[in-house]
Amino acid sequence: MASDIVPIQLALTRGDVVTLWAPRWREDGEEWEAFLGDEDSVFAFDEVAALAAFVRTAREHDLVDHPAWPTVPSLSVGELTPDDQHRFDVVGLPEIAAGDPDQWTVGELDETIAIVRSIADVCDLTDVTGILDGEPGFELLRRGSVAFAGREGLKQWSALSDTIGSRWDEVVDALDELVATPDVDAGALDKSRAEAEALAEADDLASDADDDADDAEIEDETVDDADDDEADGPTGFWAEVGIDPIRIETSDGEGVTLRCYLDDKPVFLGSDGRIDVYGTERALVRALADPDETIAGTDLSAVATWQEVLDAAQTGDLDATVEDMNTYVLTGIGDDLASGELDIDPVQLDLAVELLQDVGDWAGDDDASEALAEANPLGWLVSFVVRPNPARLAPTPPFDAEAARWGELVRGLQARLRRH
Repeated sequence: MASDIVPIQLALTRGDVVTLWAPRWREDGEEWEAFLGDEDSVFAFDEVAALAAFVRTAREHDLVDHPAWPTVPSLSVGELTPDDQHRFDVVGLPEIAAGDPDQWTVGELDETIAIVRSIADVCDLTDVTGILDGEPGFELLRRGSVAFAGREGLKQWSALSDTIGSRWDEVVDALDELVATPDVDAGALDKSRAEAEALAEADDLASDADDDADDAEIEDETVDDADDDEADGPTGFWAEVGIDPIRIETSDGEGVTLRCYLDDKPVFLGSDGRIDVYGTERALVRALADPDETIAGTDLSAVATWQEVLDAAQTGDLDATVEDMNTYVLTGIGDDLASGELDIDPVQLDLAVELLQDVGDWAGDDDASEALAEANPLGWLVSFVVRPNPARLAPTPPFDAEAARWGELVRGLQARLRRH
């Protein structure tokens, strides 16, 4: 996994605290994982300024030997502030688990359970590990909401919710006891607090400027609405019907199909989790001109404008040319990862991730969204390529596990392509 150190926020009984987490990394042929702390405690702070002051002055803790540590003391307060993806509501988990097992709820539980399990494993919290291992539903969270579908799935969800409701206080108590706040150099704390105040003021000014810009933009749009729609808005037949021709390139070859978003959810030309793809744009149009023979029962029939597409194909007025932004190339990425290369086209990778996640969402398969989440090794590596951050140390190869996981996702996608 990437050699990184990540700021995280934990909501515990005392409130929100911040600390540092070093996700799994490989060194001298072994895998390691660690948190800011010592043999007895995880060090956590009620404010980011205190965390910044500590890492800039402390000399003894469990992260000093981490390969990325030399960069941490130079990070700003802003860079040490946990982002939204690394804020975990530990104490509020029972309330979340009391809801229905939709994609958001299951995802939120999975991320929080994953960080709790990491803390328990690293810090030898055997009681917490016993609770997590004793209920199968905790492991099922990795499979996403599909694991809790149907009668049997709802039974699993009920058992998981009951376990959290009855035993989660034990987990919170163990974490409360584990967390400690060490003394911080007073001078360093004053400086980091001043930095935090300046950052907050800058954010307020930027927010005000954004609001003013938004107001100005709305005013301009109101005055020139017709011109703006003509100049900047999407145009053409496919934009009008809200459906796009897309091209998918894999090791099996390339194919053309259709996709749209219905209520912000992806829908593909296909059914039962299989996508109908055609070798050329012309072949796709021919299939659309005779849908009863080729694409009867497609999920796209639920789209209000679907009949307009069929009518245009039957009258010979349909052009299915694929735009560059809708071309998804999945070839070469796995080979680059396997060879330890990070010089991957970020646009190509970002588009490939988009396609994998869209197909998974449409087919009710959370495998891609889980594997590509930043809490997992492949997702963490992908995020470095797609959203580089100079404060992060570059991941170090080998990426064998990440390449293998990427290959599994691509093969899963290929198996869903119904070629014509």
